[in-house]
Amino acid sequence: MQKFCKYLLVNPAVCGAMLFVNSVAFAGETSGKSEINQPQVVASPDATTQNTSQVQITGQVTSVSQLSDIQTTDWAFQALQSLVERYGCIAGYPNSTYRGNRALTRYEFAAGLNACLDRVNELIATATADLVSKQDLATLQKLQENFSAELATLRGRVDAVEAKTAELEANQFSTTTKLQGEVVAVVSDLLSGNTVNGAEITDENTTLGVRARIEFVTSFTGQDTLFTRIQANNILSPDIGTPEGNLSFAGEDGNTNAAIDALFYSFPLGEKTQVIAIANAGAADDLTSTVNIFDGDGAFGALSTFGTRNPIYNQIGGAGLGVTHEFSDKLALSLGYLSGTPNDPTPNNGLFNGSYGALAQLTIQPSDRISIGLTYINSYNQPLLTGSNAATFQNIADIQGLPEEQVAFSSNSYGVQASIGITDNIVLGGWAGYTNSQSLRGNGGDVDIWNYAVTLGFPDLGKKGSLAGIIAGMEPRLTSSNIAGLDRDADTSYHLEAFYQYQLSDNITITPGVIWLTSPDHNDDNDDVVIGALRTTFSF
Repeated sequence: MQKFCKYLLVNPAVCGAMLFVNSVAFAGETSGKSEINQPQVVASPDATTQNTSQVQITGQVTSVSQLSDIQTTDWAFQALQSLVERYGCIAGYPNSTYRGNRALTRYEFAAGLNACLDRVNELIATATADLVSKQDLATLQKLQENFSAELATLRGRVDAVEAKTAELEANQFSTTTKLQGEVVAVVSDLLSGNTVNGAEITDENTTLGVRARIEFVTSFTGQDTLFTRIQANNILSPDIGTPEGNLSFAGEDGNTNAAIDALFYSFPLGEKTQVIAIANAGAADDLTSTVNIFDGDGAFGALSTFGTRNPIYNQIGGAGLGVTHEFSDKLALSLGYLSGTPNDPTPNNGLFNGSYGALAQLTIQPSDRISIGLTYINSYNQPLLTGSNAATFQNIADIQGLPEEQVAFSSNSYGVQASIGITDNIVLGGWAGYTNSQSLRGNGGDVDIWNYAVTLGFPDLGKKGSLAGIIAGMEPRLTSSNIAGLDRDADTSYHLEAFYQYQLSDNITITPGVIWLTSPDHNDDNDDVVIGALRTTFSF
C-alpha cells in the first residue's frame, strides 16, 4: 500500500490522466461537451471551476460492455476495463453511458481517487487477513527472546564463516582454474617366460615406477574447458621381444623429466556441437568415446595397452582439431584430425605434410545400457602400438633397406566396438578391428591386420566404486602381406588379462592384475609370458 501511495505522489499526472479518462464513481455533468478526441488535463491553479449540480448516477457496473459509448478501439479501453471489472470502482450515467471525452473537475478527481483507494484497501485487507495474527506475532517474539543466546551464537558462526570465505577468496589459487592431480605407482614383474623369437628375456627384475600428473582445469564461461597437464613418468614395460602385452601406463624413456603432456581447449558450438582444439599429446579418447568401460587412460581399468581400447585408436595422436555433433541423445558423430609432427618445419613434416590420423566415428546408444561405436581411421606413418612385430612395423625400415625417416605407409582402419550392460553389475563388451596398410616406398605392397577382444566387467564388485575385469582376445596380427620381406604371422597368440580395481577410499584405488600371452608375437615356438602388476592410484 505504501508503494502504491508513493506511486500516486510521484506520478500525479499519470494518475490524473487515468482517472480523467475513466471518469469517477461520483461524476458531475458540466455544460457543454469537449470537442477533442484525446483527453486534456488542466492543472493551472488560476483556472476557475463552476460547481454544477450533481446528477444522479447508475449503480456500479460490473462489465465495461454495459457502457454503451465505450468501444474496444478506444485508446483507454484496457485501463477502463481493469478499473471496472478488476477493482469495481467505476460507475456510469443513468443512460448507460460513460462520457469519456468530457472535462474532469478536481472534485471528481478526488472522489474517484478515494473510491479506488478504498477498494484497493479492501482487497489488501481481504488478502492478508489470514496470514498472521497478533497472537502469532507474540509467539514469534517470545521464541526470539527464549533463543536469543542460540541466535547470537549462530550469528557469530555466520560472521566467522563470512570472514573465512573472504580470506579464502583473497588467497585462492584462481577464480577460473581448478587444480587436480594424480599419481600412479606400479610394481611389476615378469612372472613366467624365458625366450621369445629365439632370444632370452632379460627384463626379469621386479620394478617400481611412478607416473605423476598435475592438471589445471580452467573454464572462462562455465561451458568451455582449457585443460593443461604436466606429467613425469618413469614406468617401463618389460622388454619381452614383442610389443604385445605392453603396459598402458608406461612411459617412453624411463626418466622423470616433467613436461606439458596435454593441452587442449574445448567449447560448445551451439547446443549440440562440441569442438576441441588440441595443442599436443591428443589421443582418440579426447575426440570420441572408445566404448570400453576399461579405458581409464592407464590410471584406472585395464593394465595393458591392448585391454584399454581397440588398437586401431592408437593410429591417431598429436595436435589438431575434433568436432562432435549429437543428433540426439542416441546418436553422435565425431570427426577429428591429429598430426604427429605439428611443430616440425622440416621436409615431410609439419601439420599437414607429416604423420597424421583422421578419425570418423558414429556412436550409437539405443539405451542407457547399450553403446556401439563404428569407427574409421585414415592415417599416415602412424603404426599400431601393440601387437606382433610384423603388425606394428617394428623392422620395416630394415626390411625395405631405407633410413627410418624415409619410411612411408598409409593405413585405413575400421573398427566396431560395443558395450552392453546385462545388469547394473555385469557389463559385456568387446571390439573387432581391421587395418589395411600400404607401403609408399620401395616396391610398394600392402598388408592386412586383424585384432579382436571380448571383455567382461563387474562394476562395484565387493565395494561401490570397485571394478573387476576380464579381457580375452587376439592382439593385432598380420594375416596377409605382399610387401617383400615382411611375412605374415604364421600362428595365433591370445591375450588373457584379469584385474581387480579395489576402491580403498575416494582418493585411492589398488589394482592387482596379470597379463598372460600365449605364443607371444603370434609364434608357437615362443614361451608363454605372464606379466604381473600392482597399480596404486592416488587422485586429488
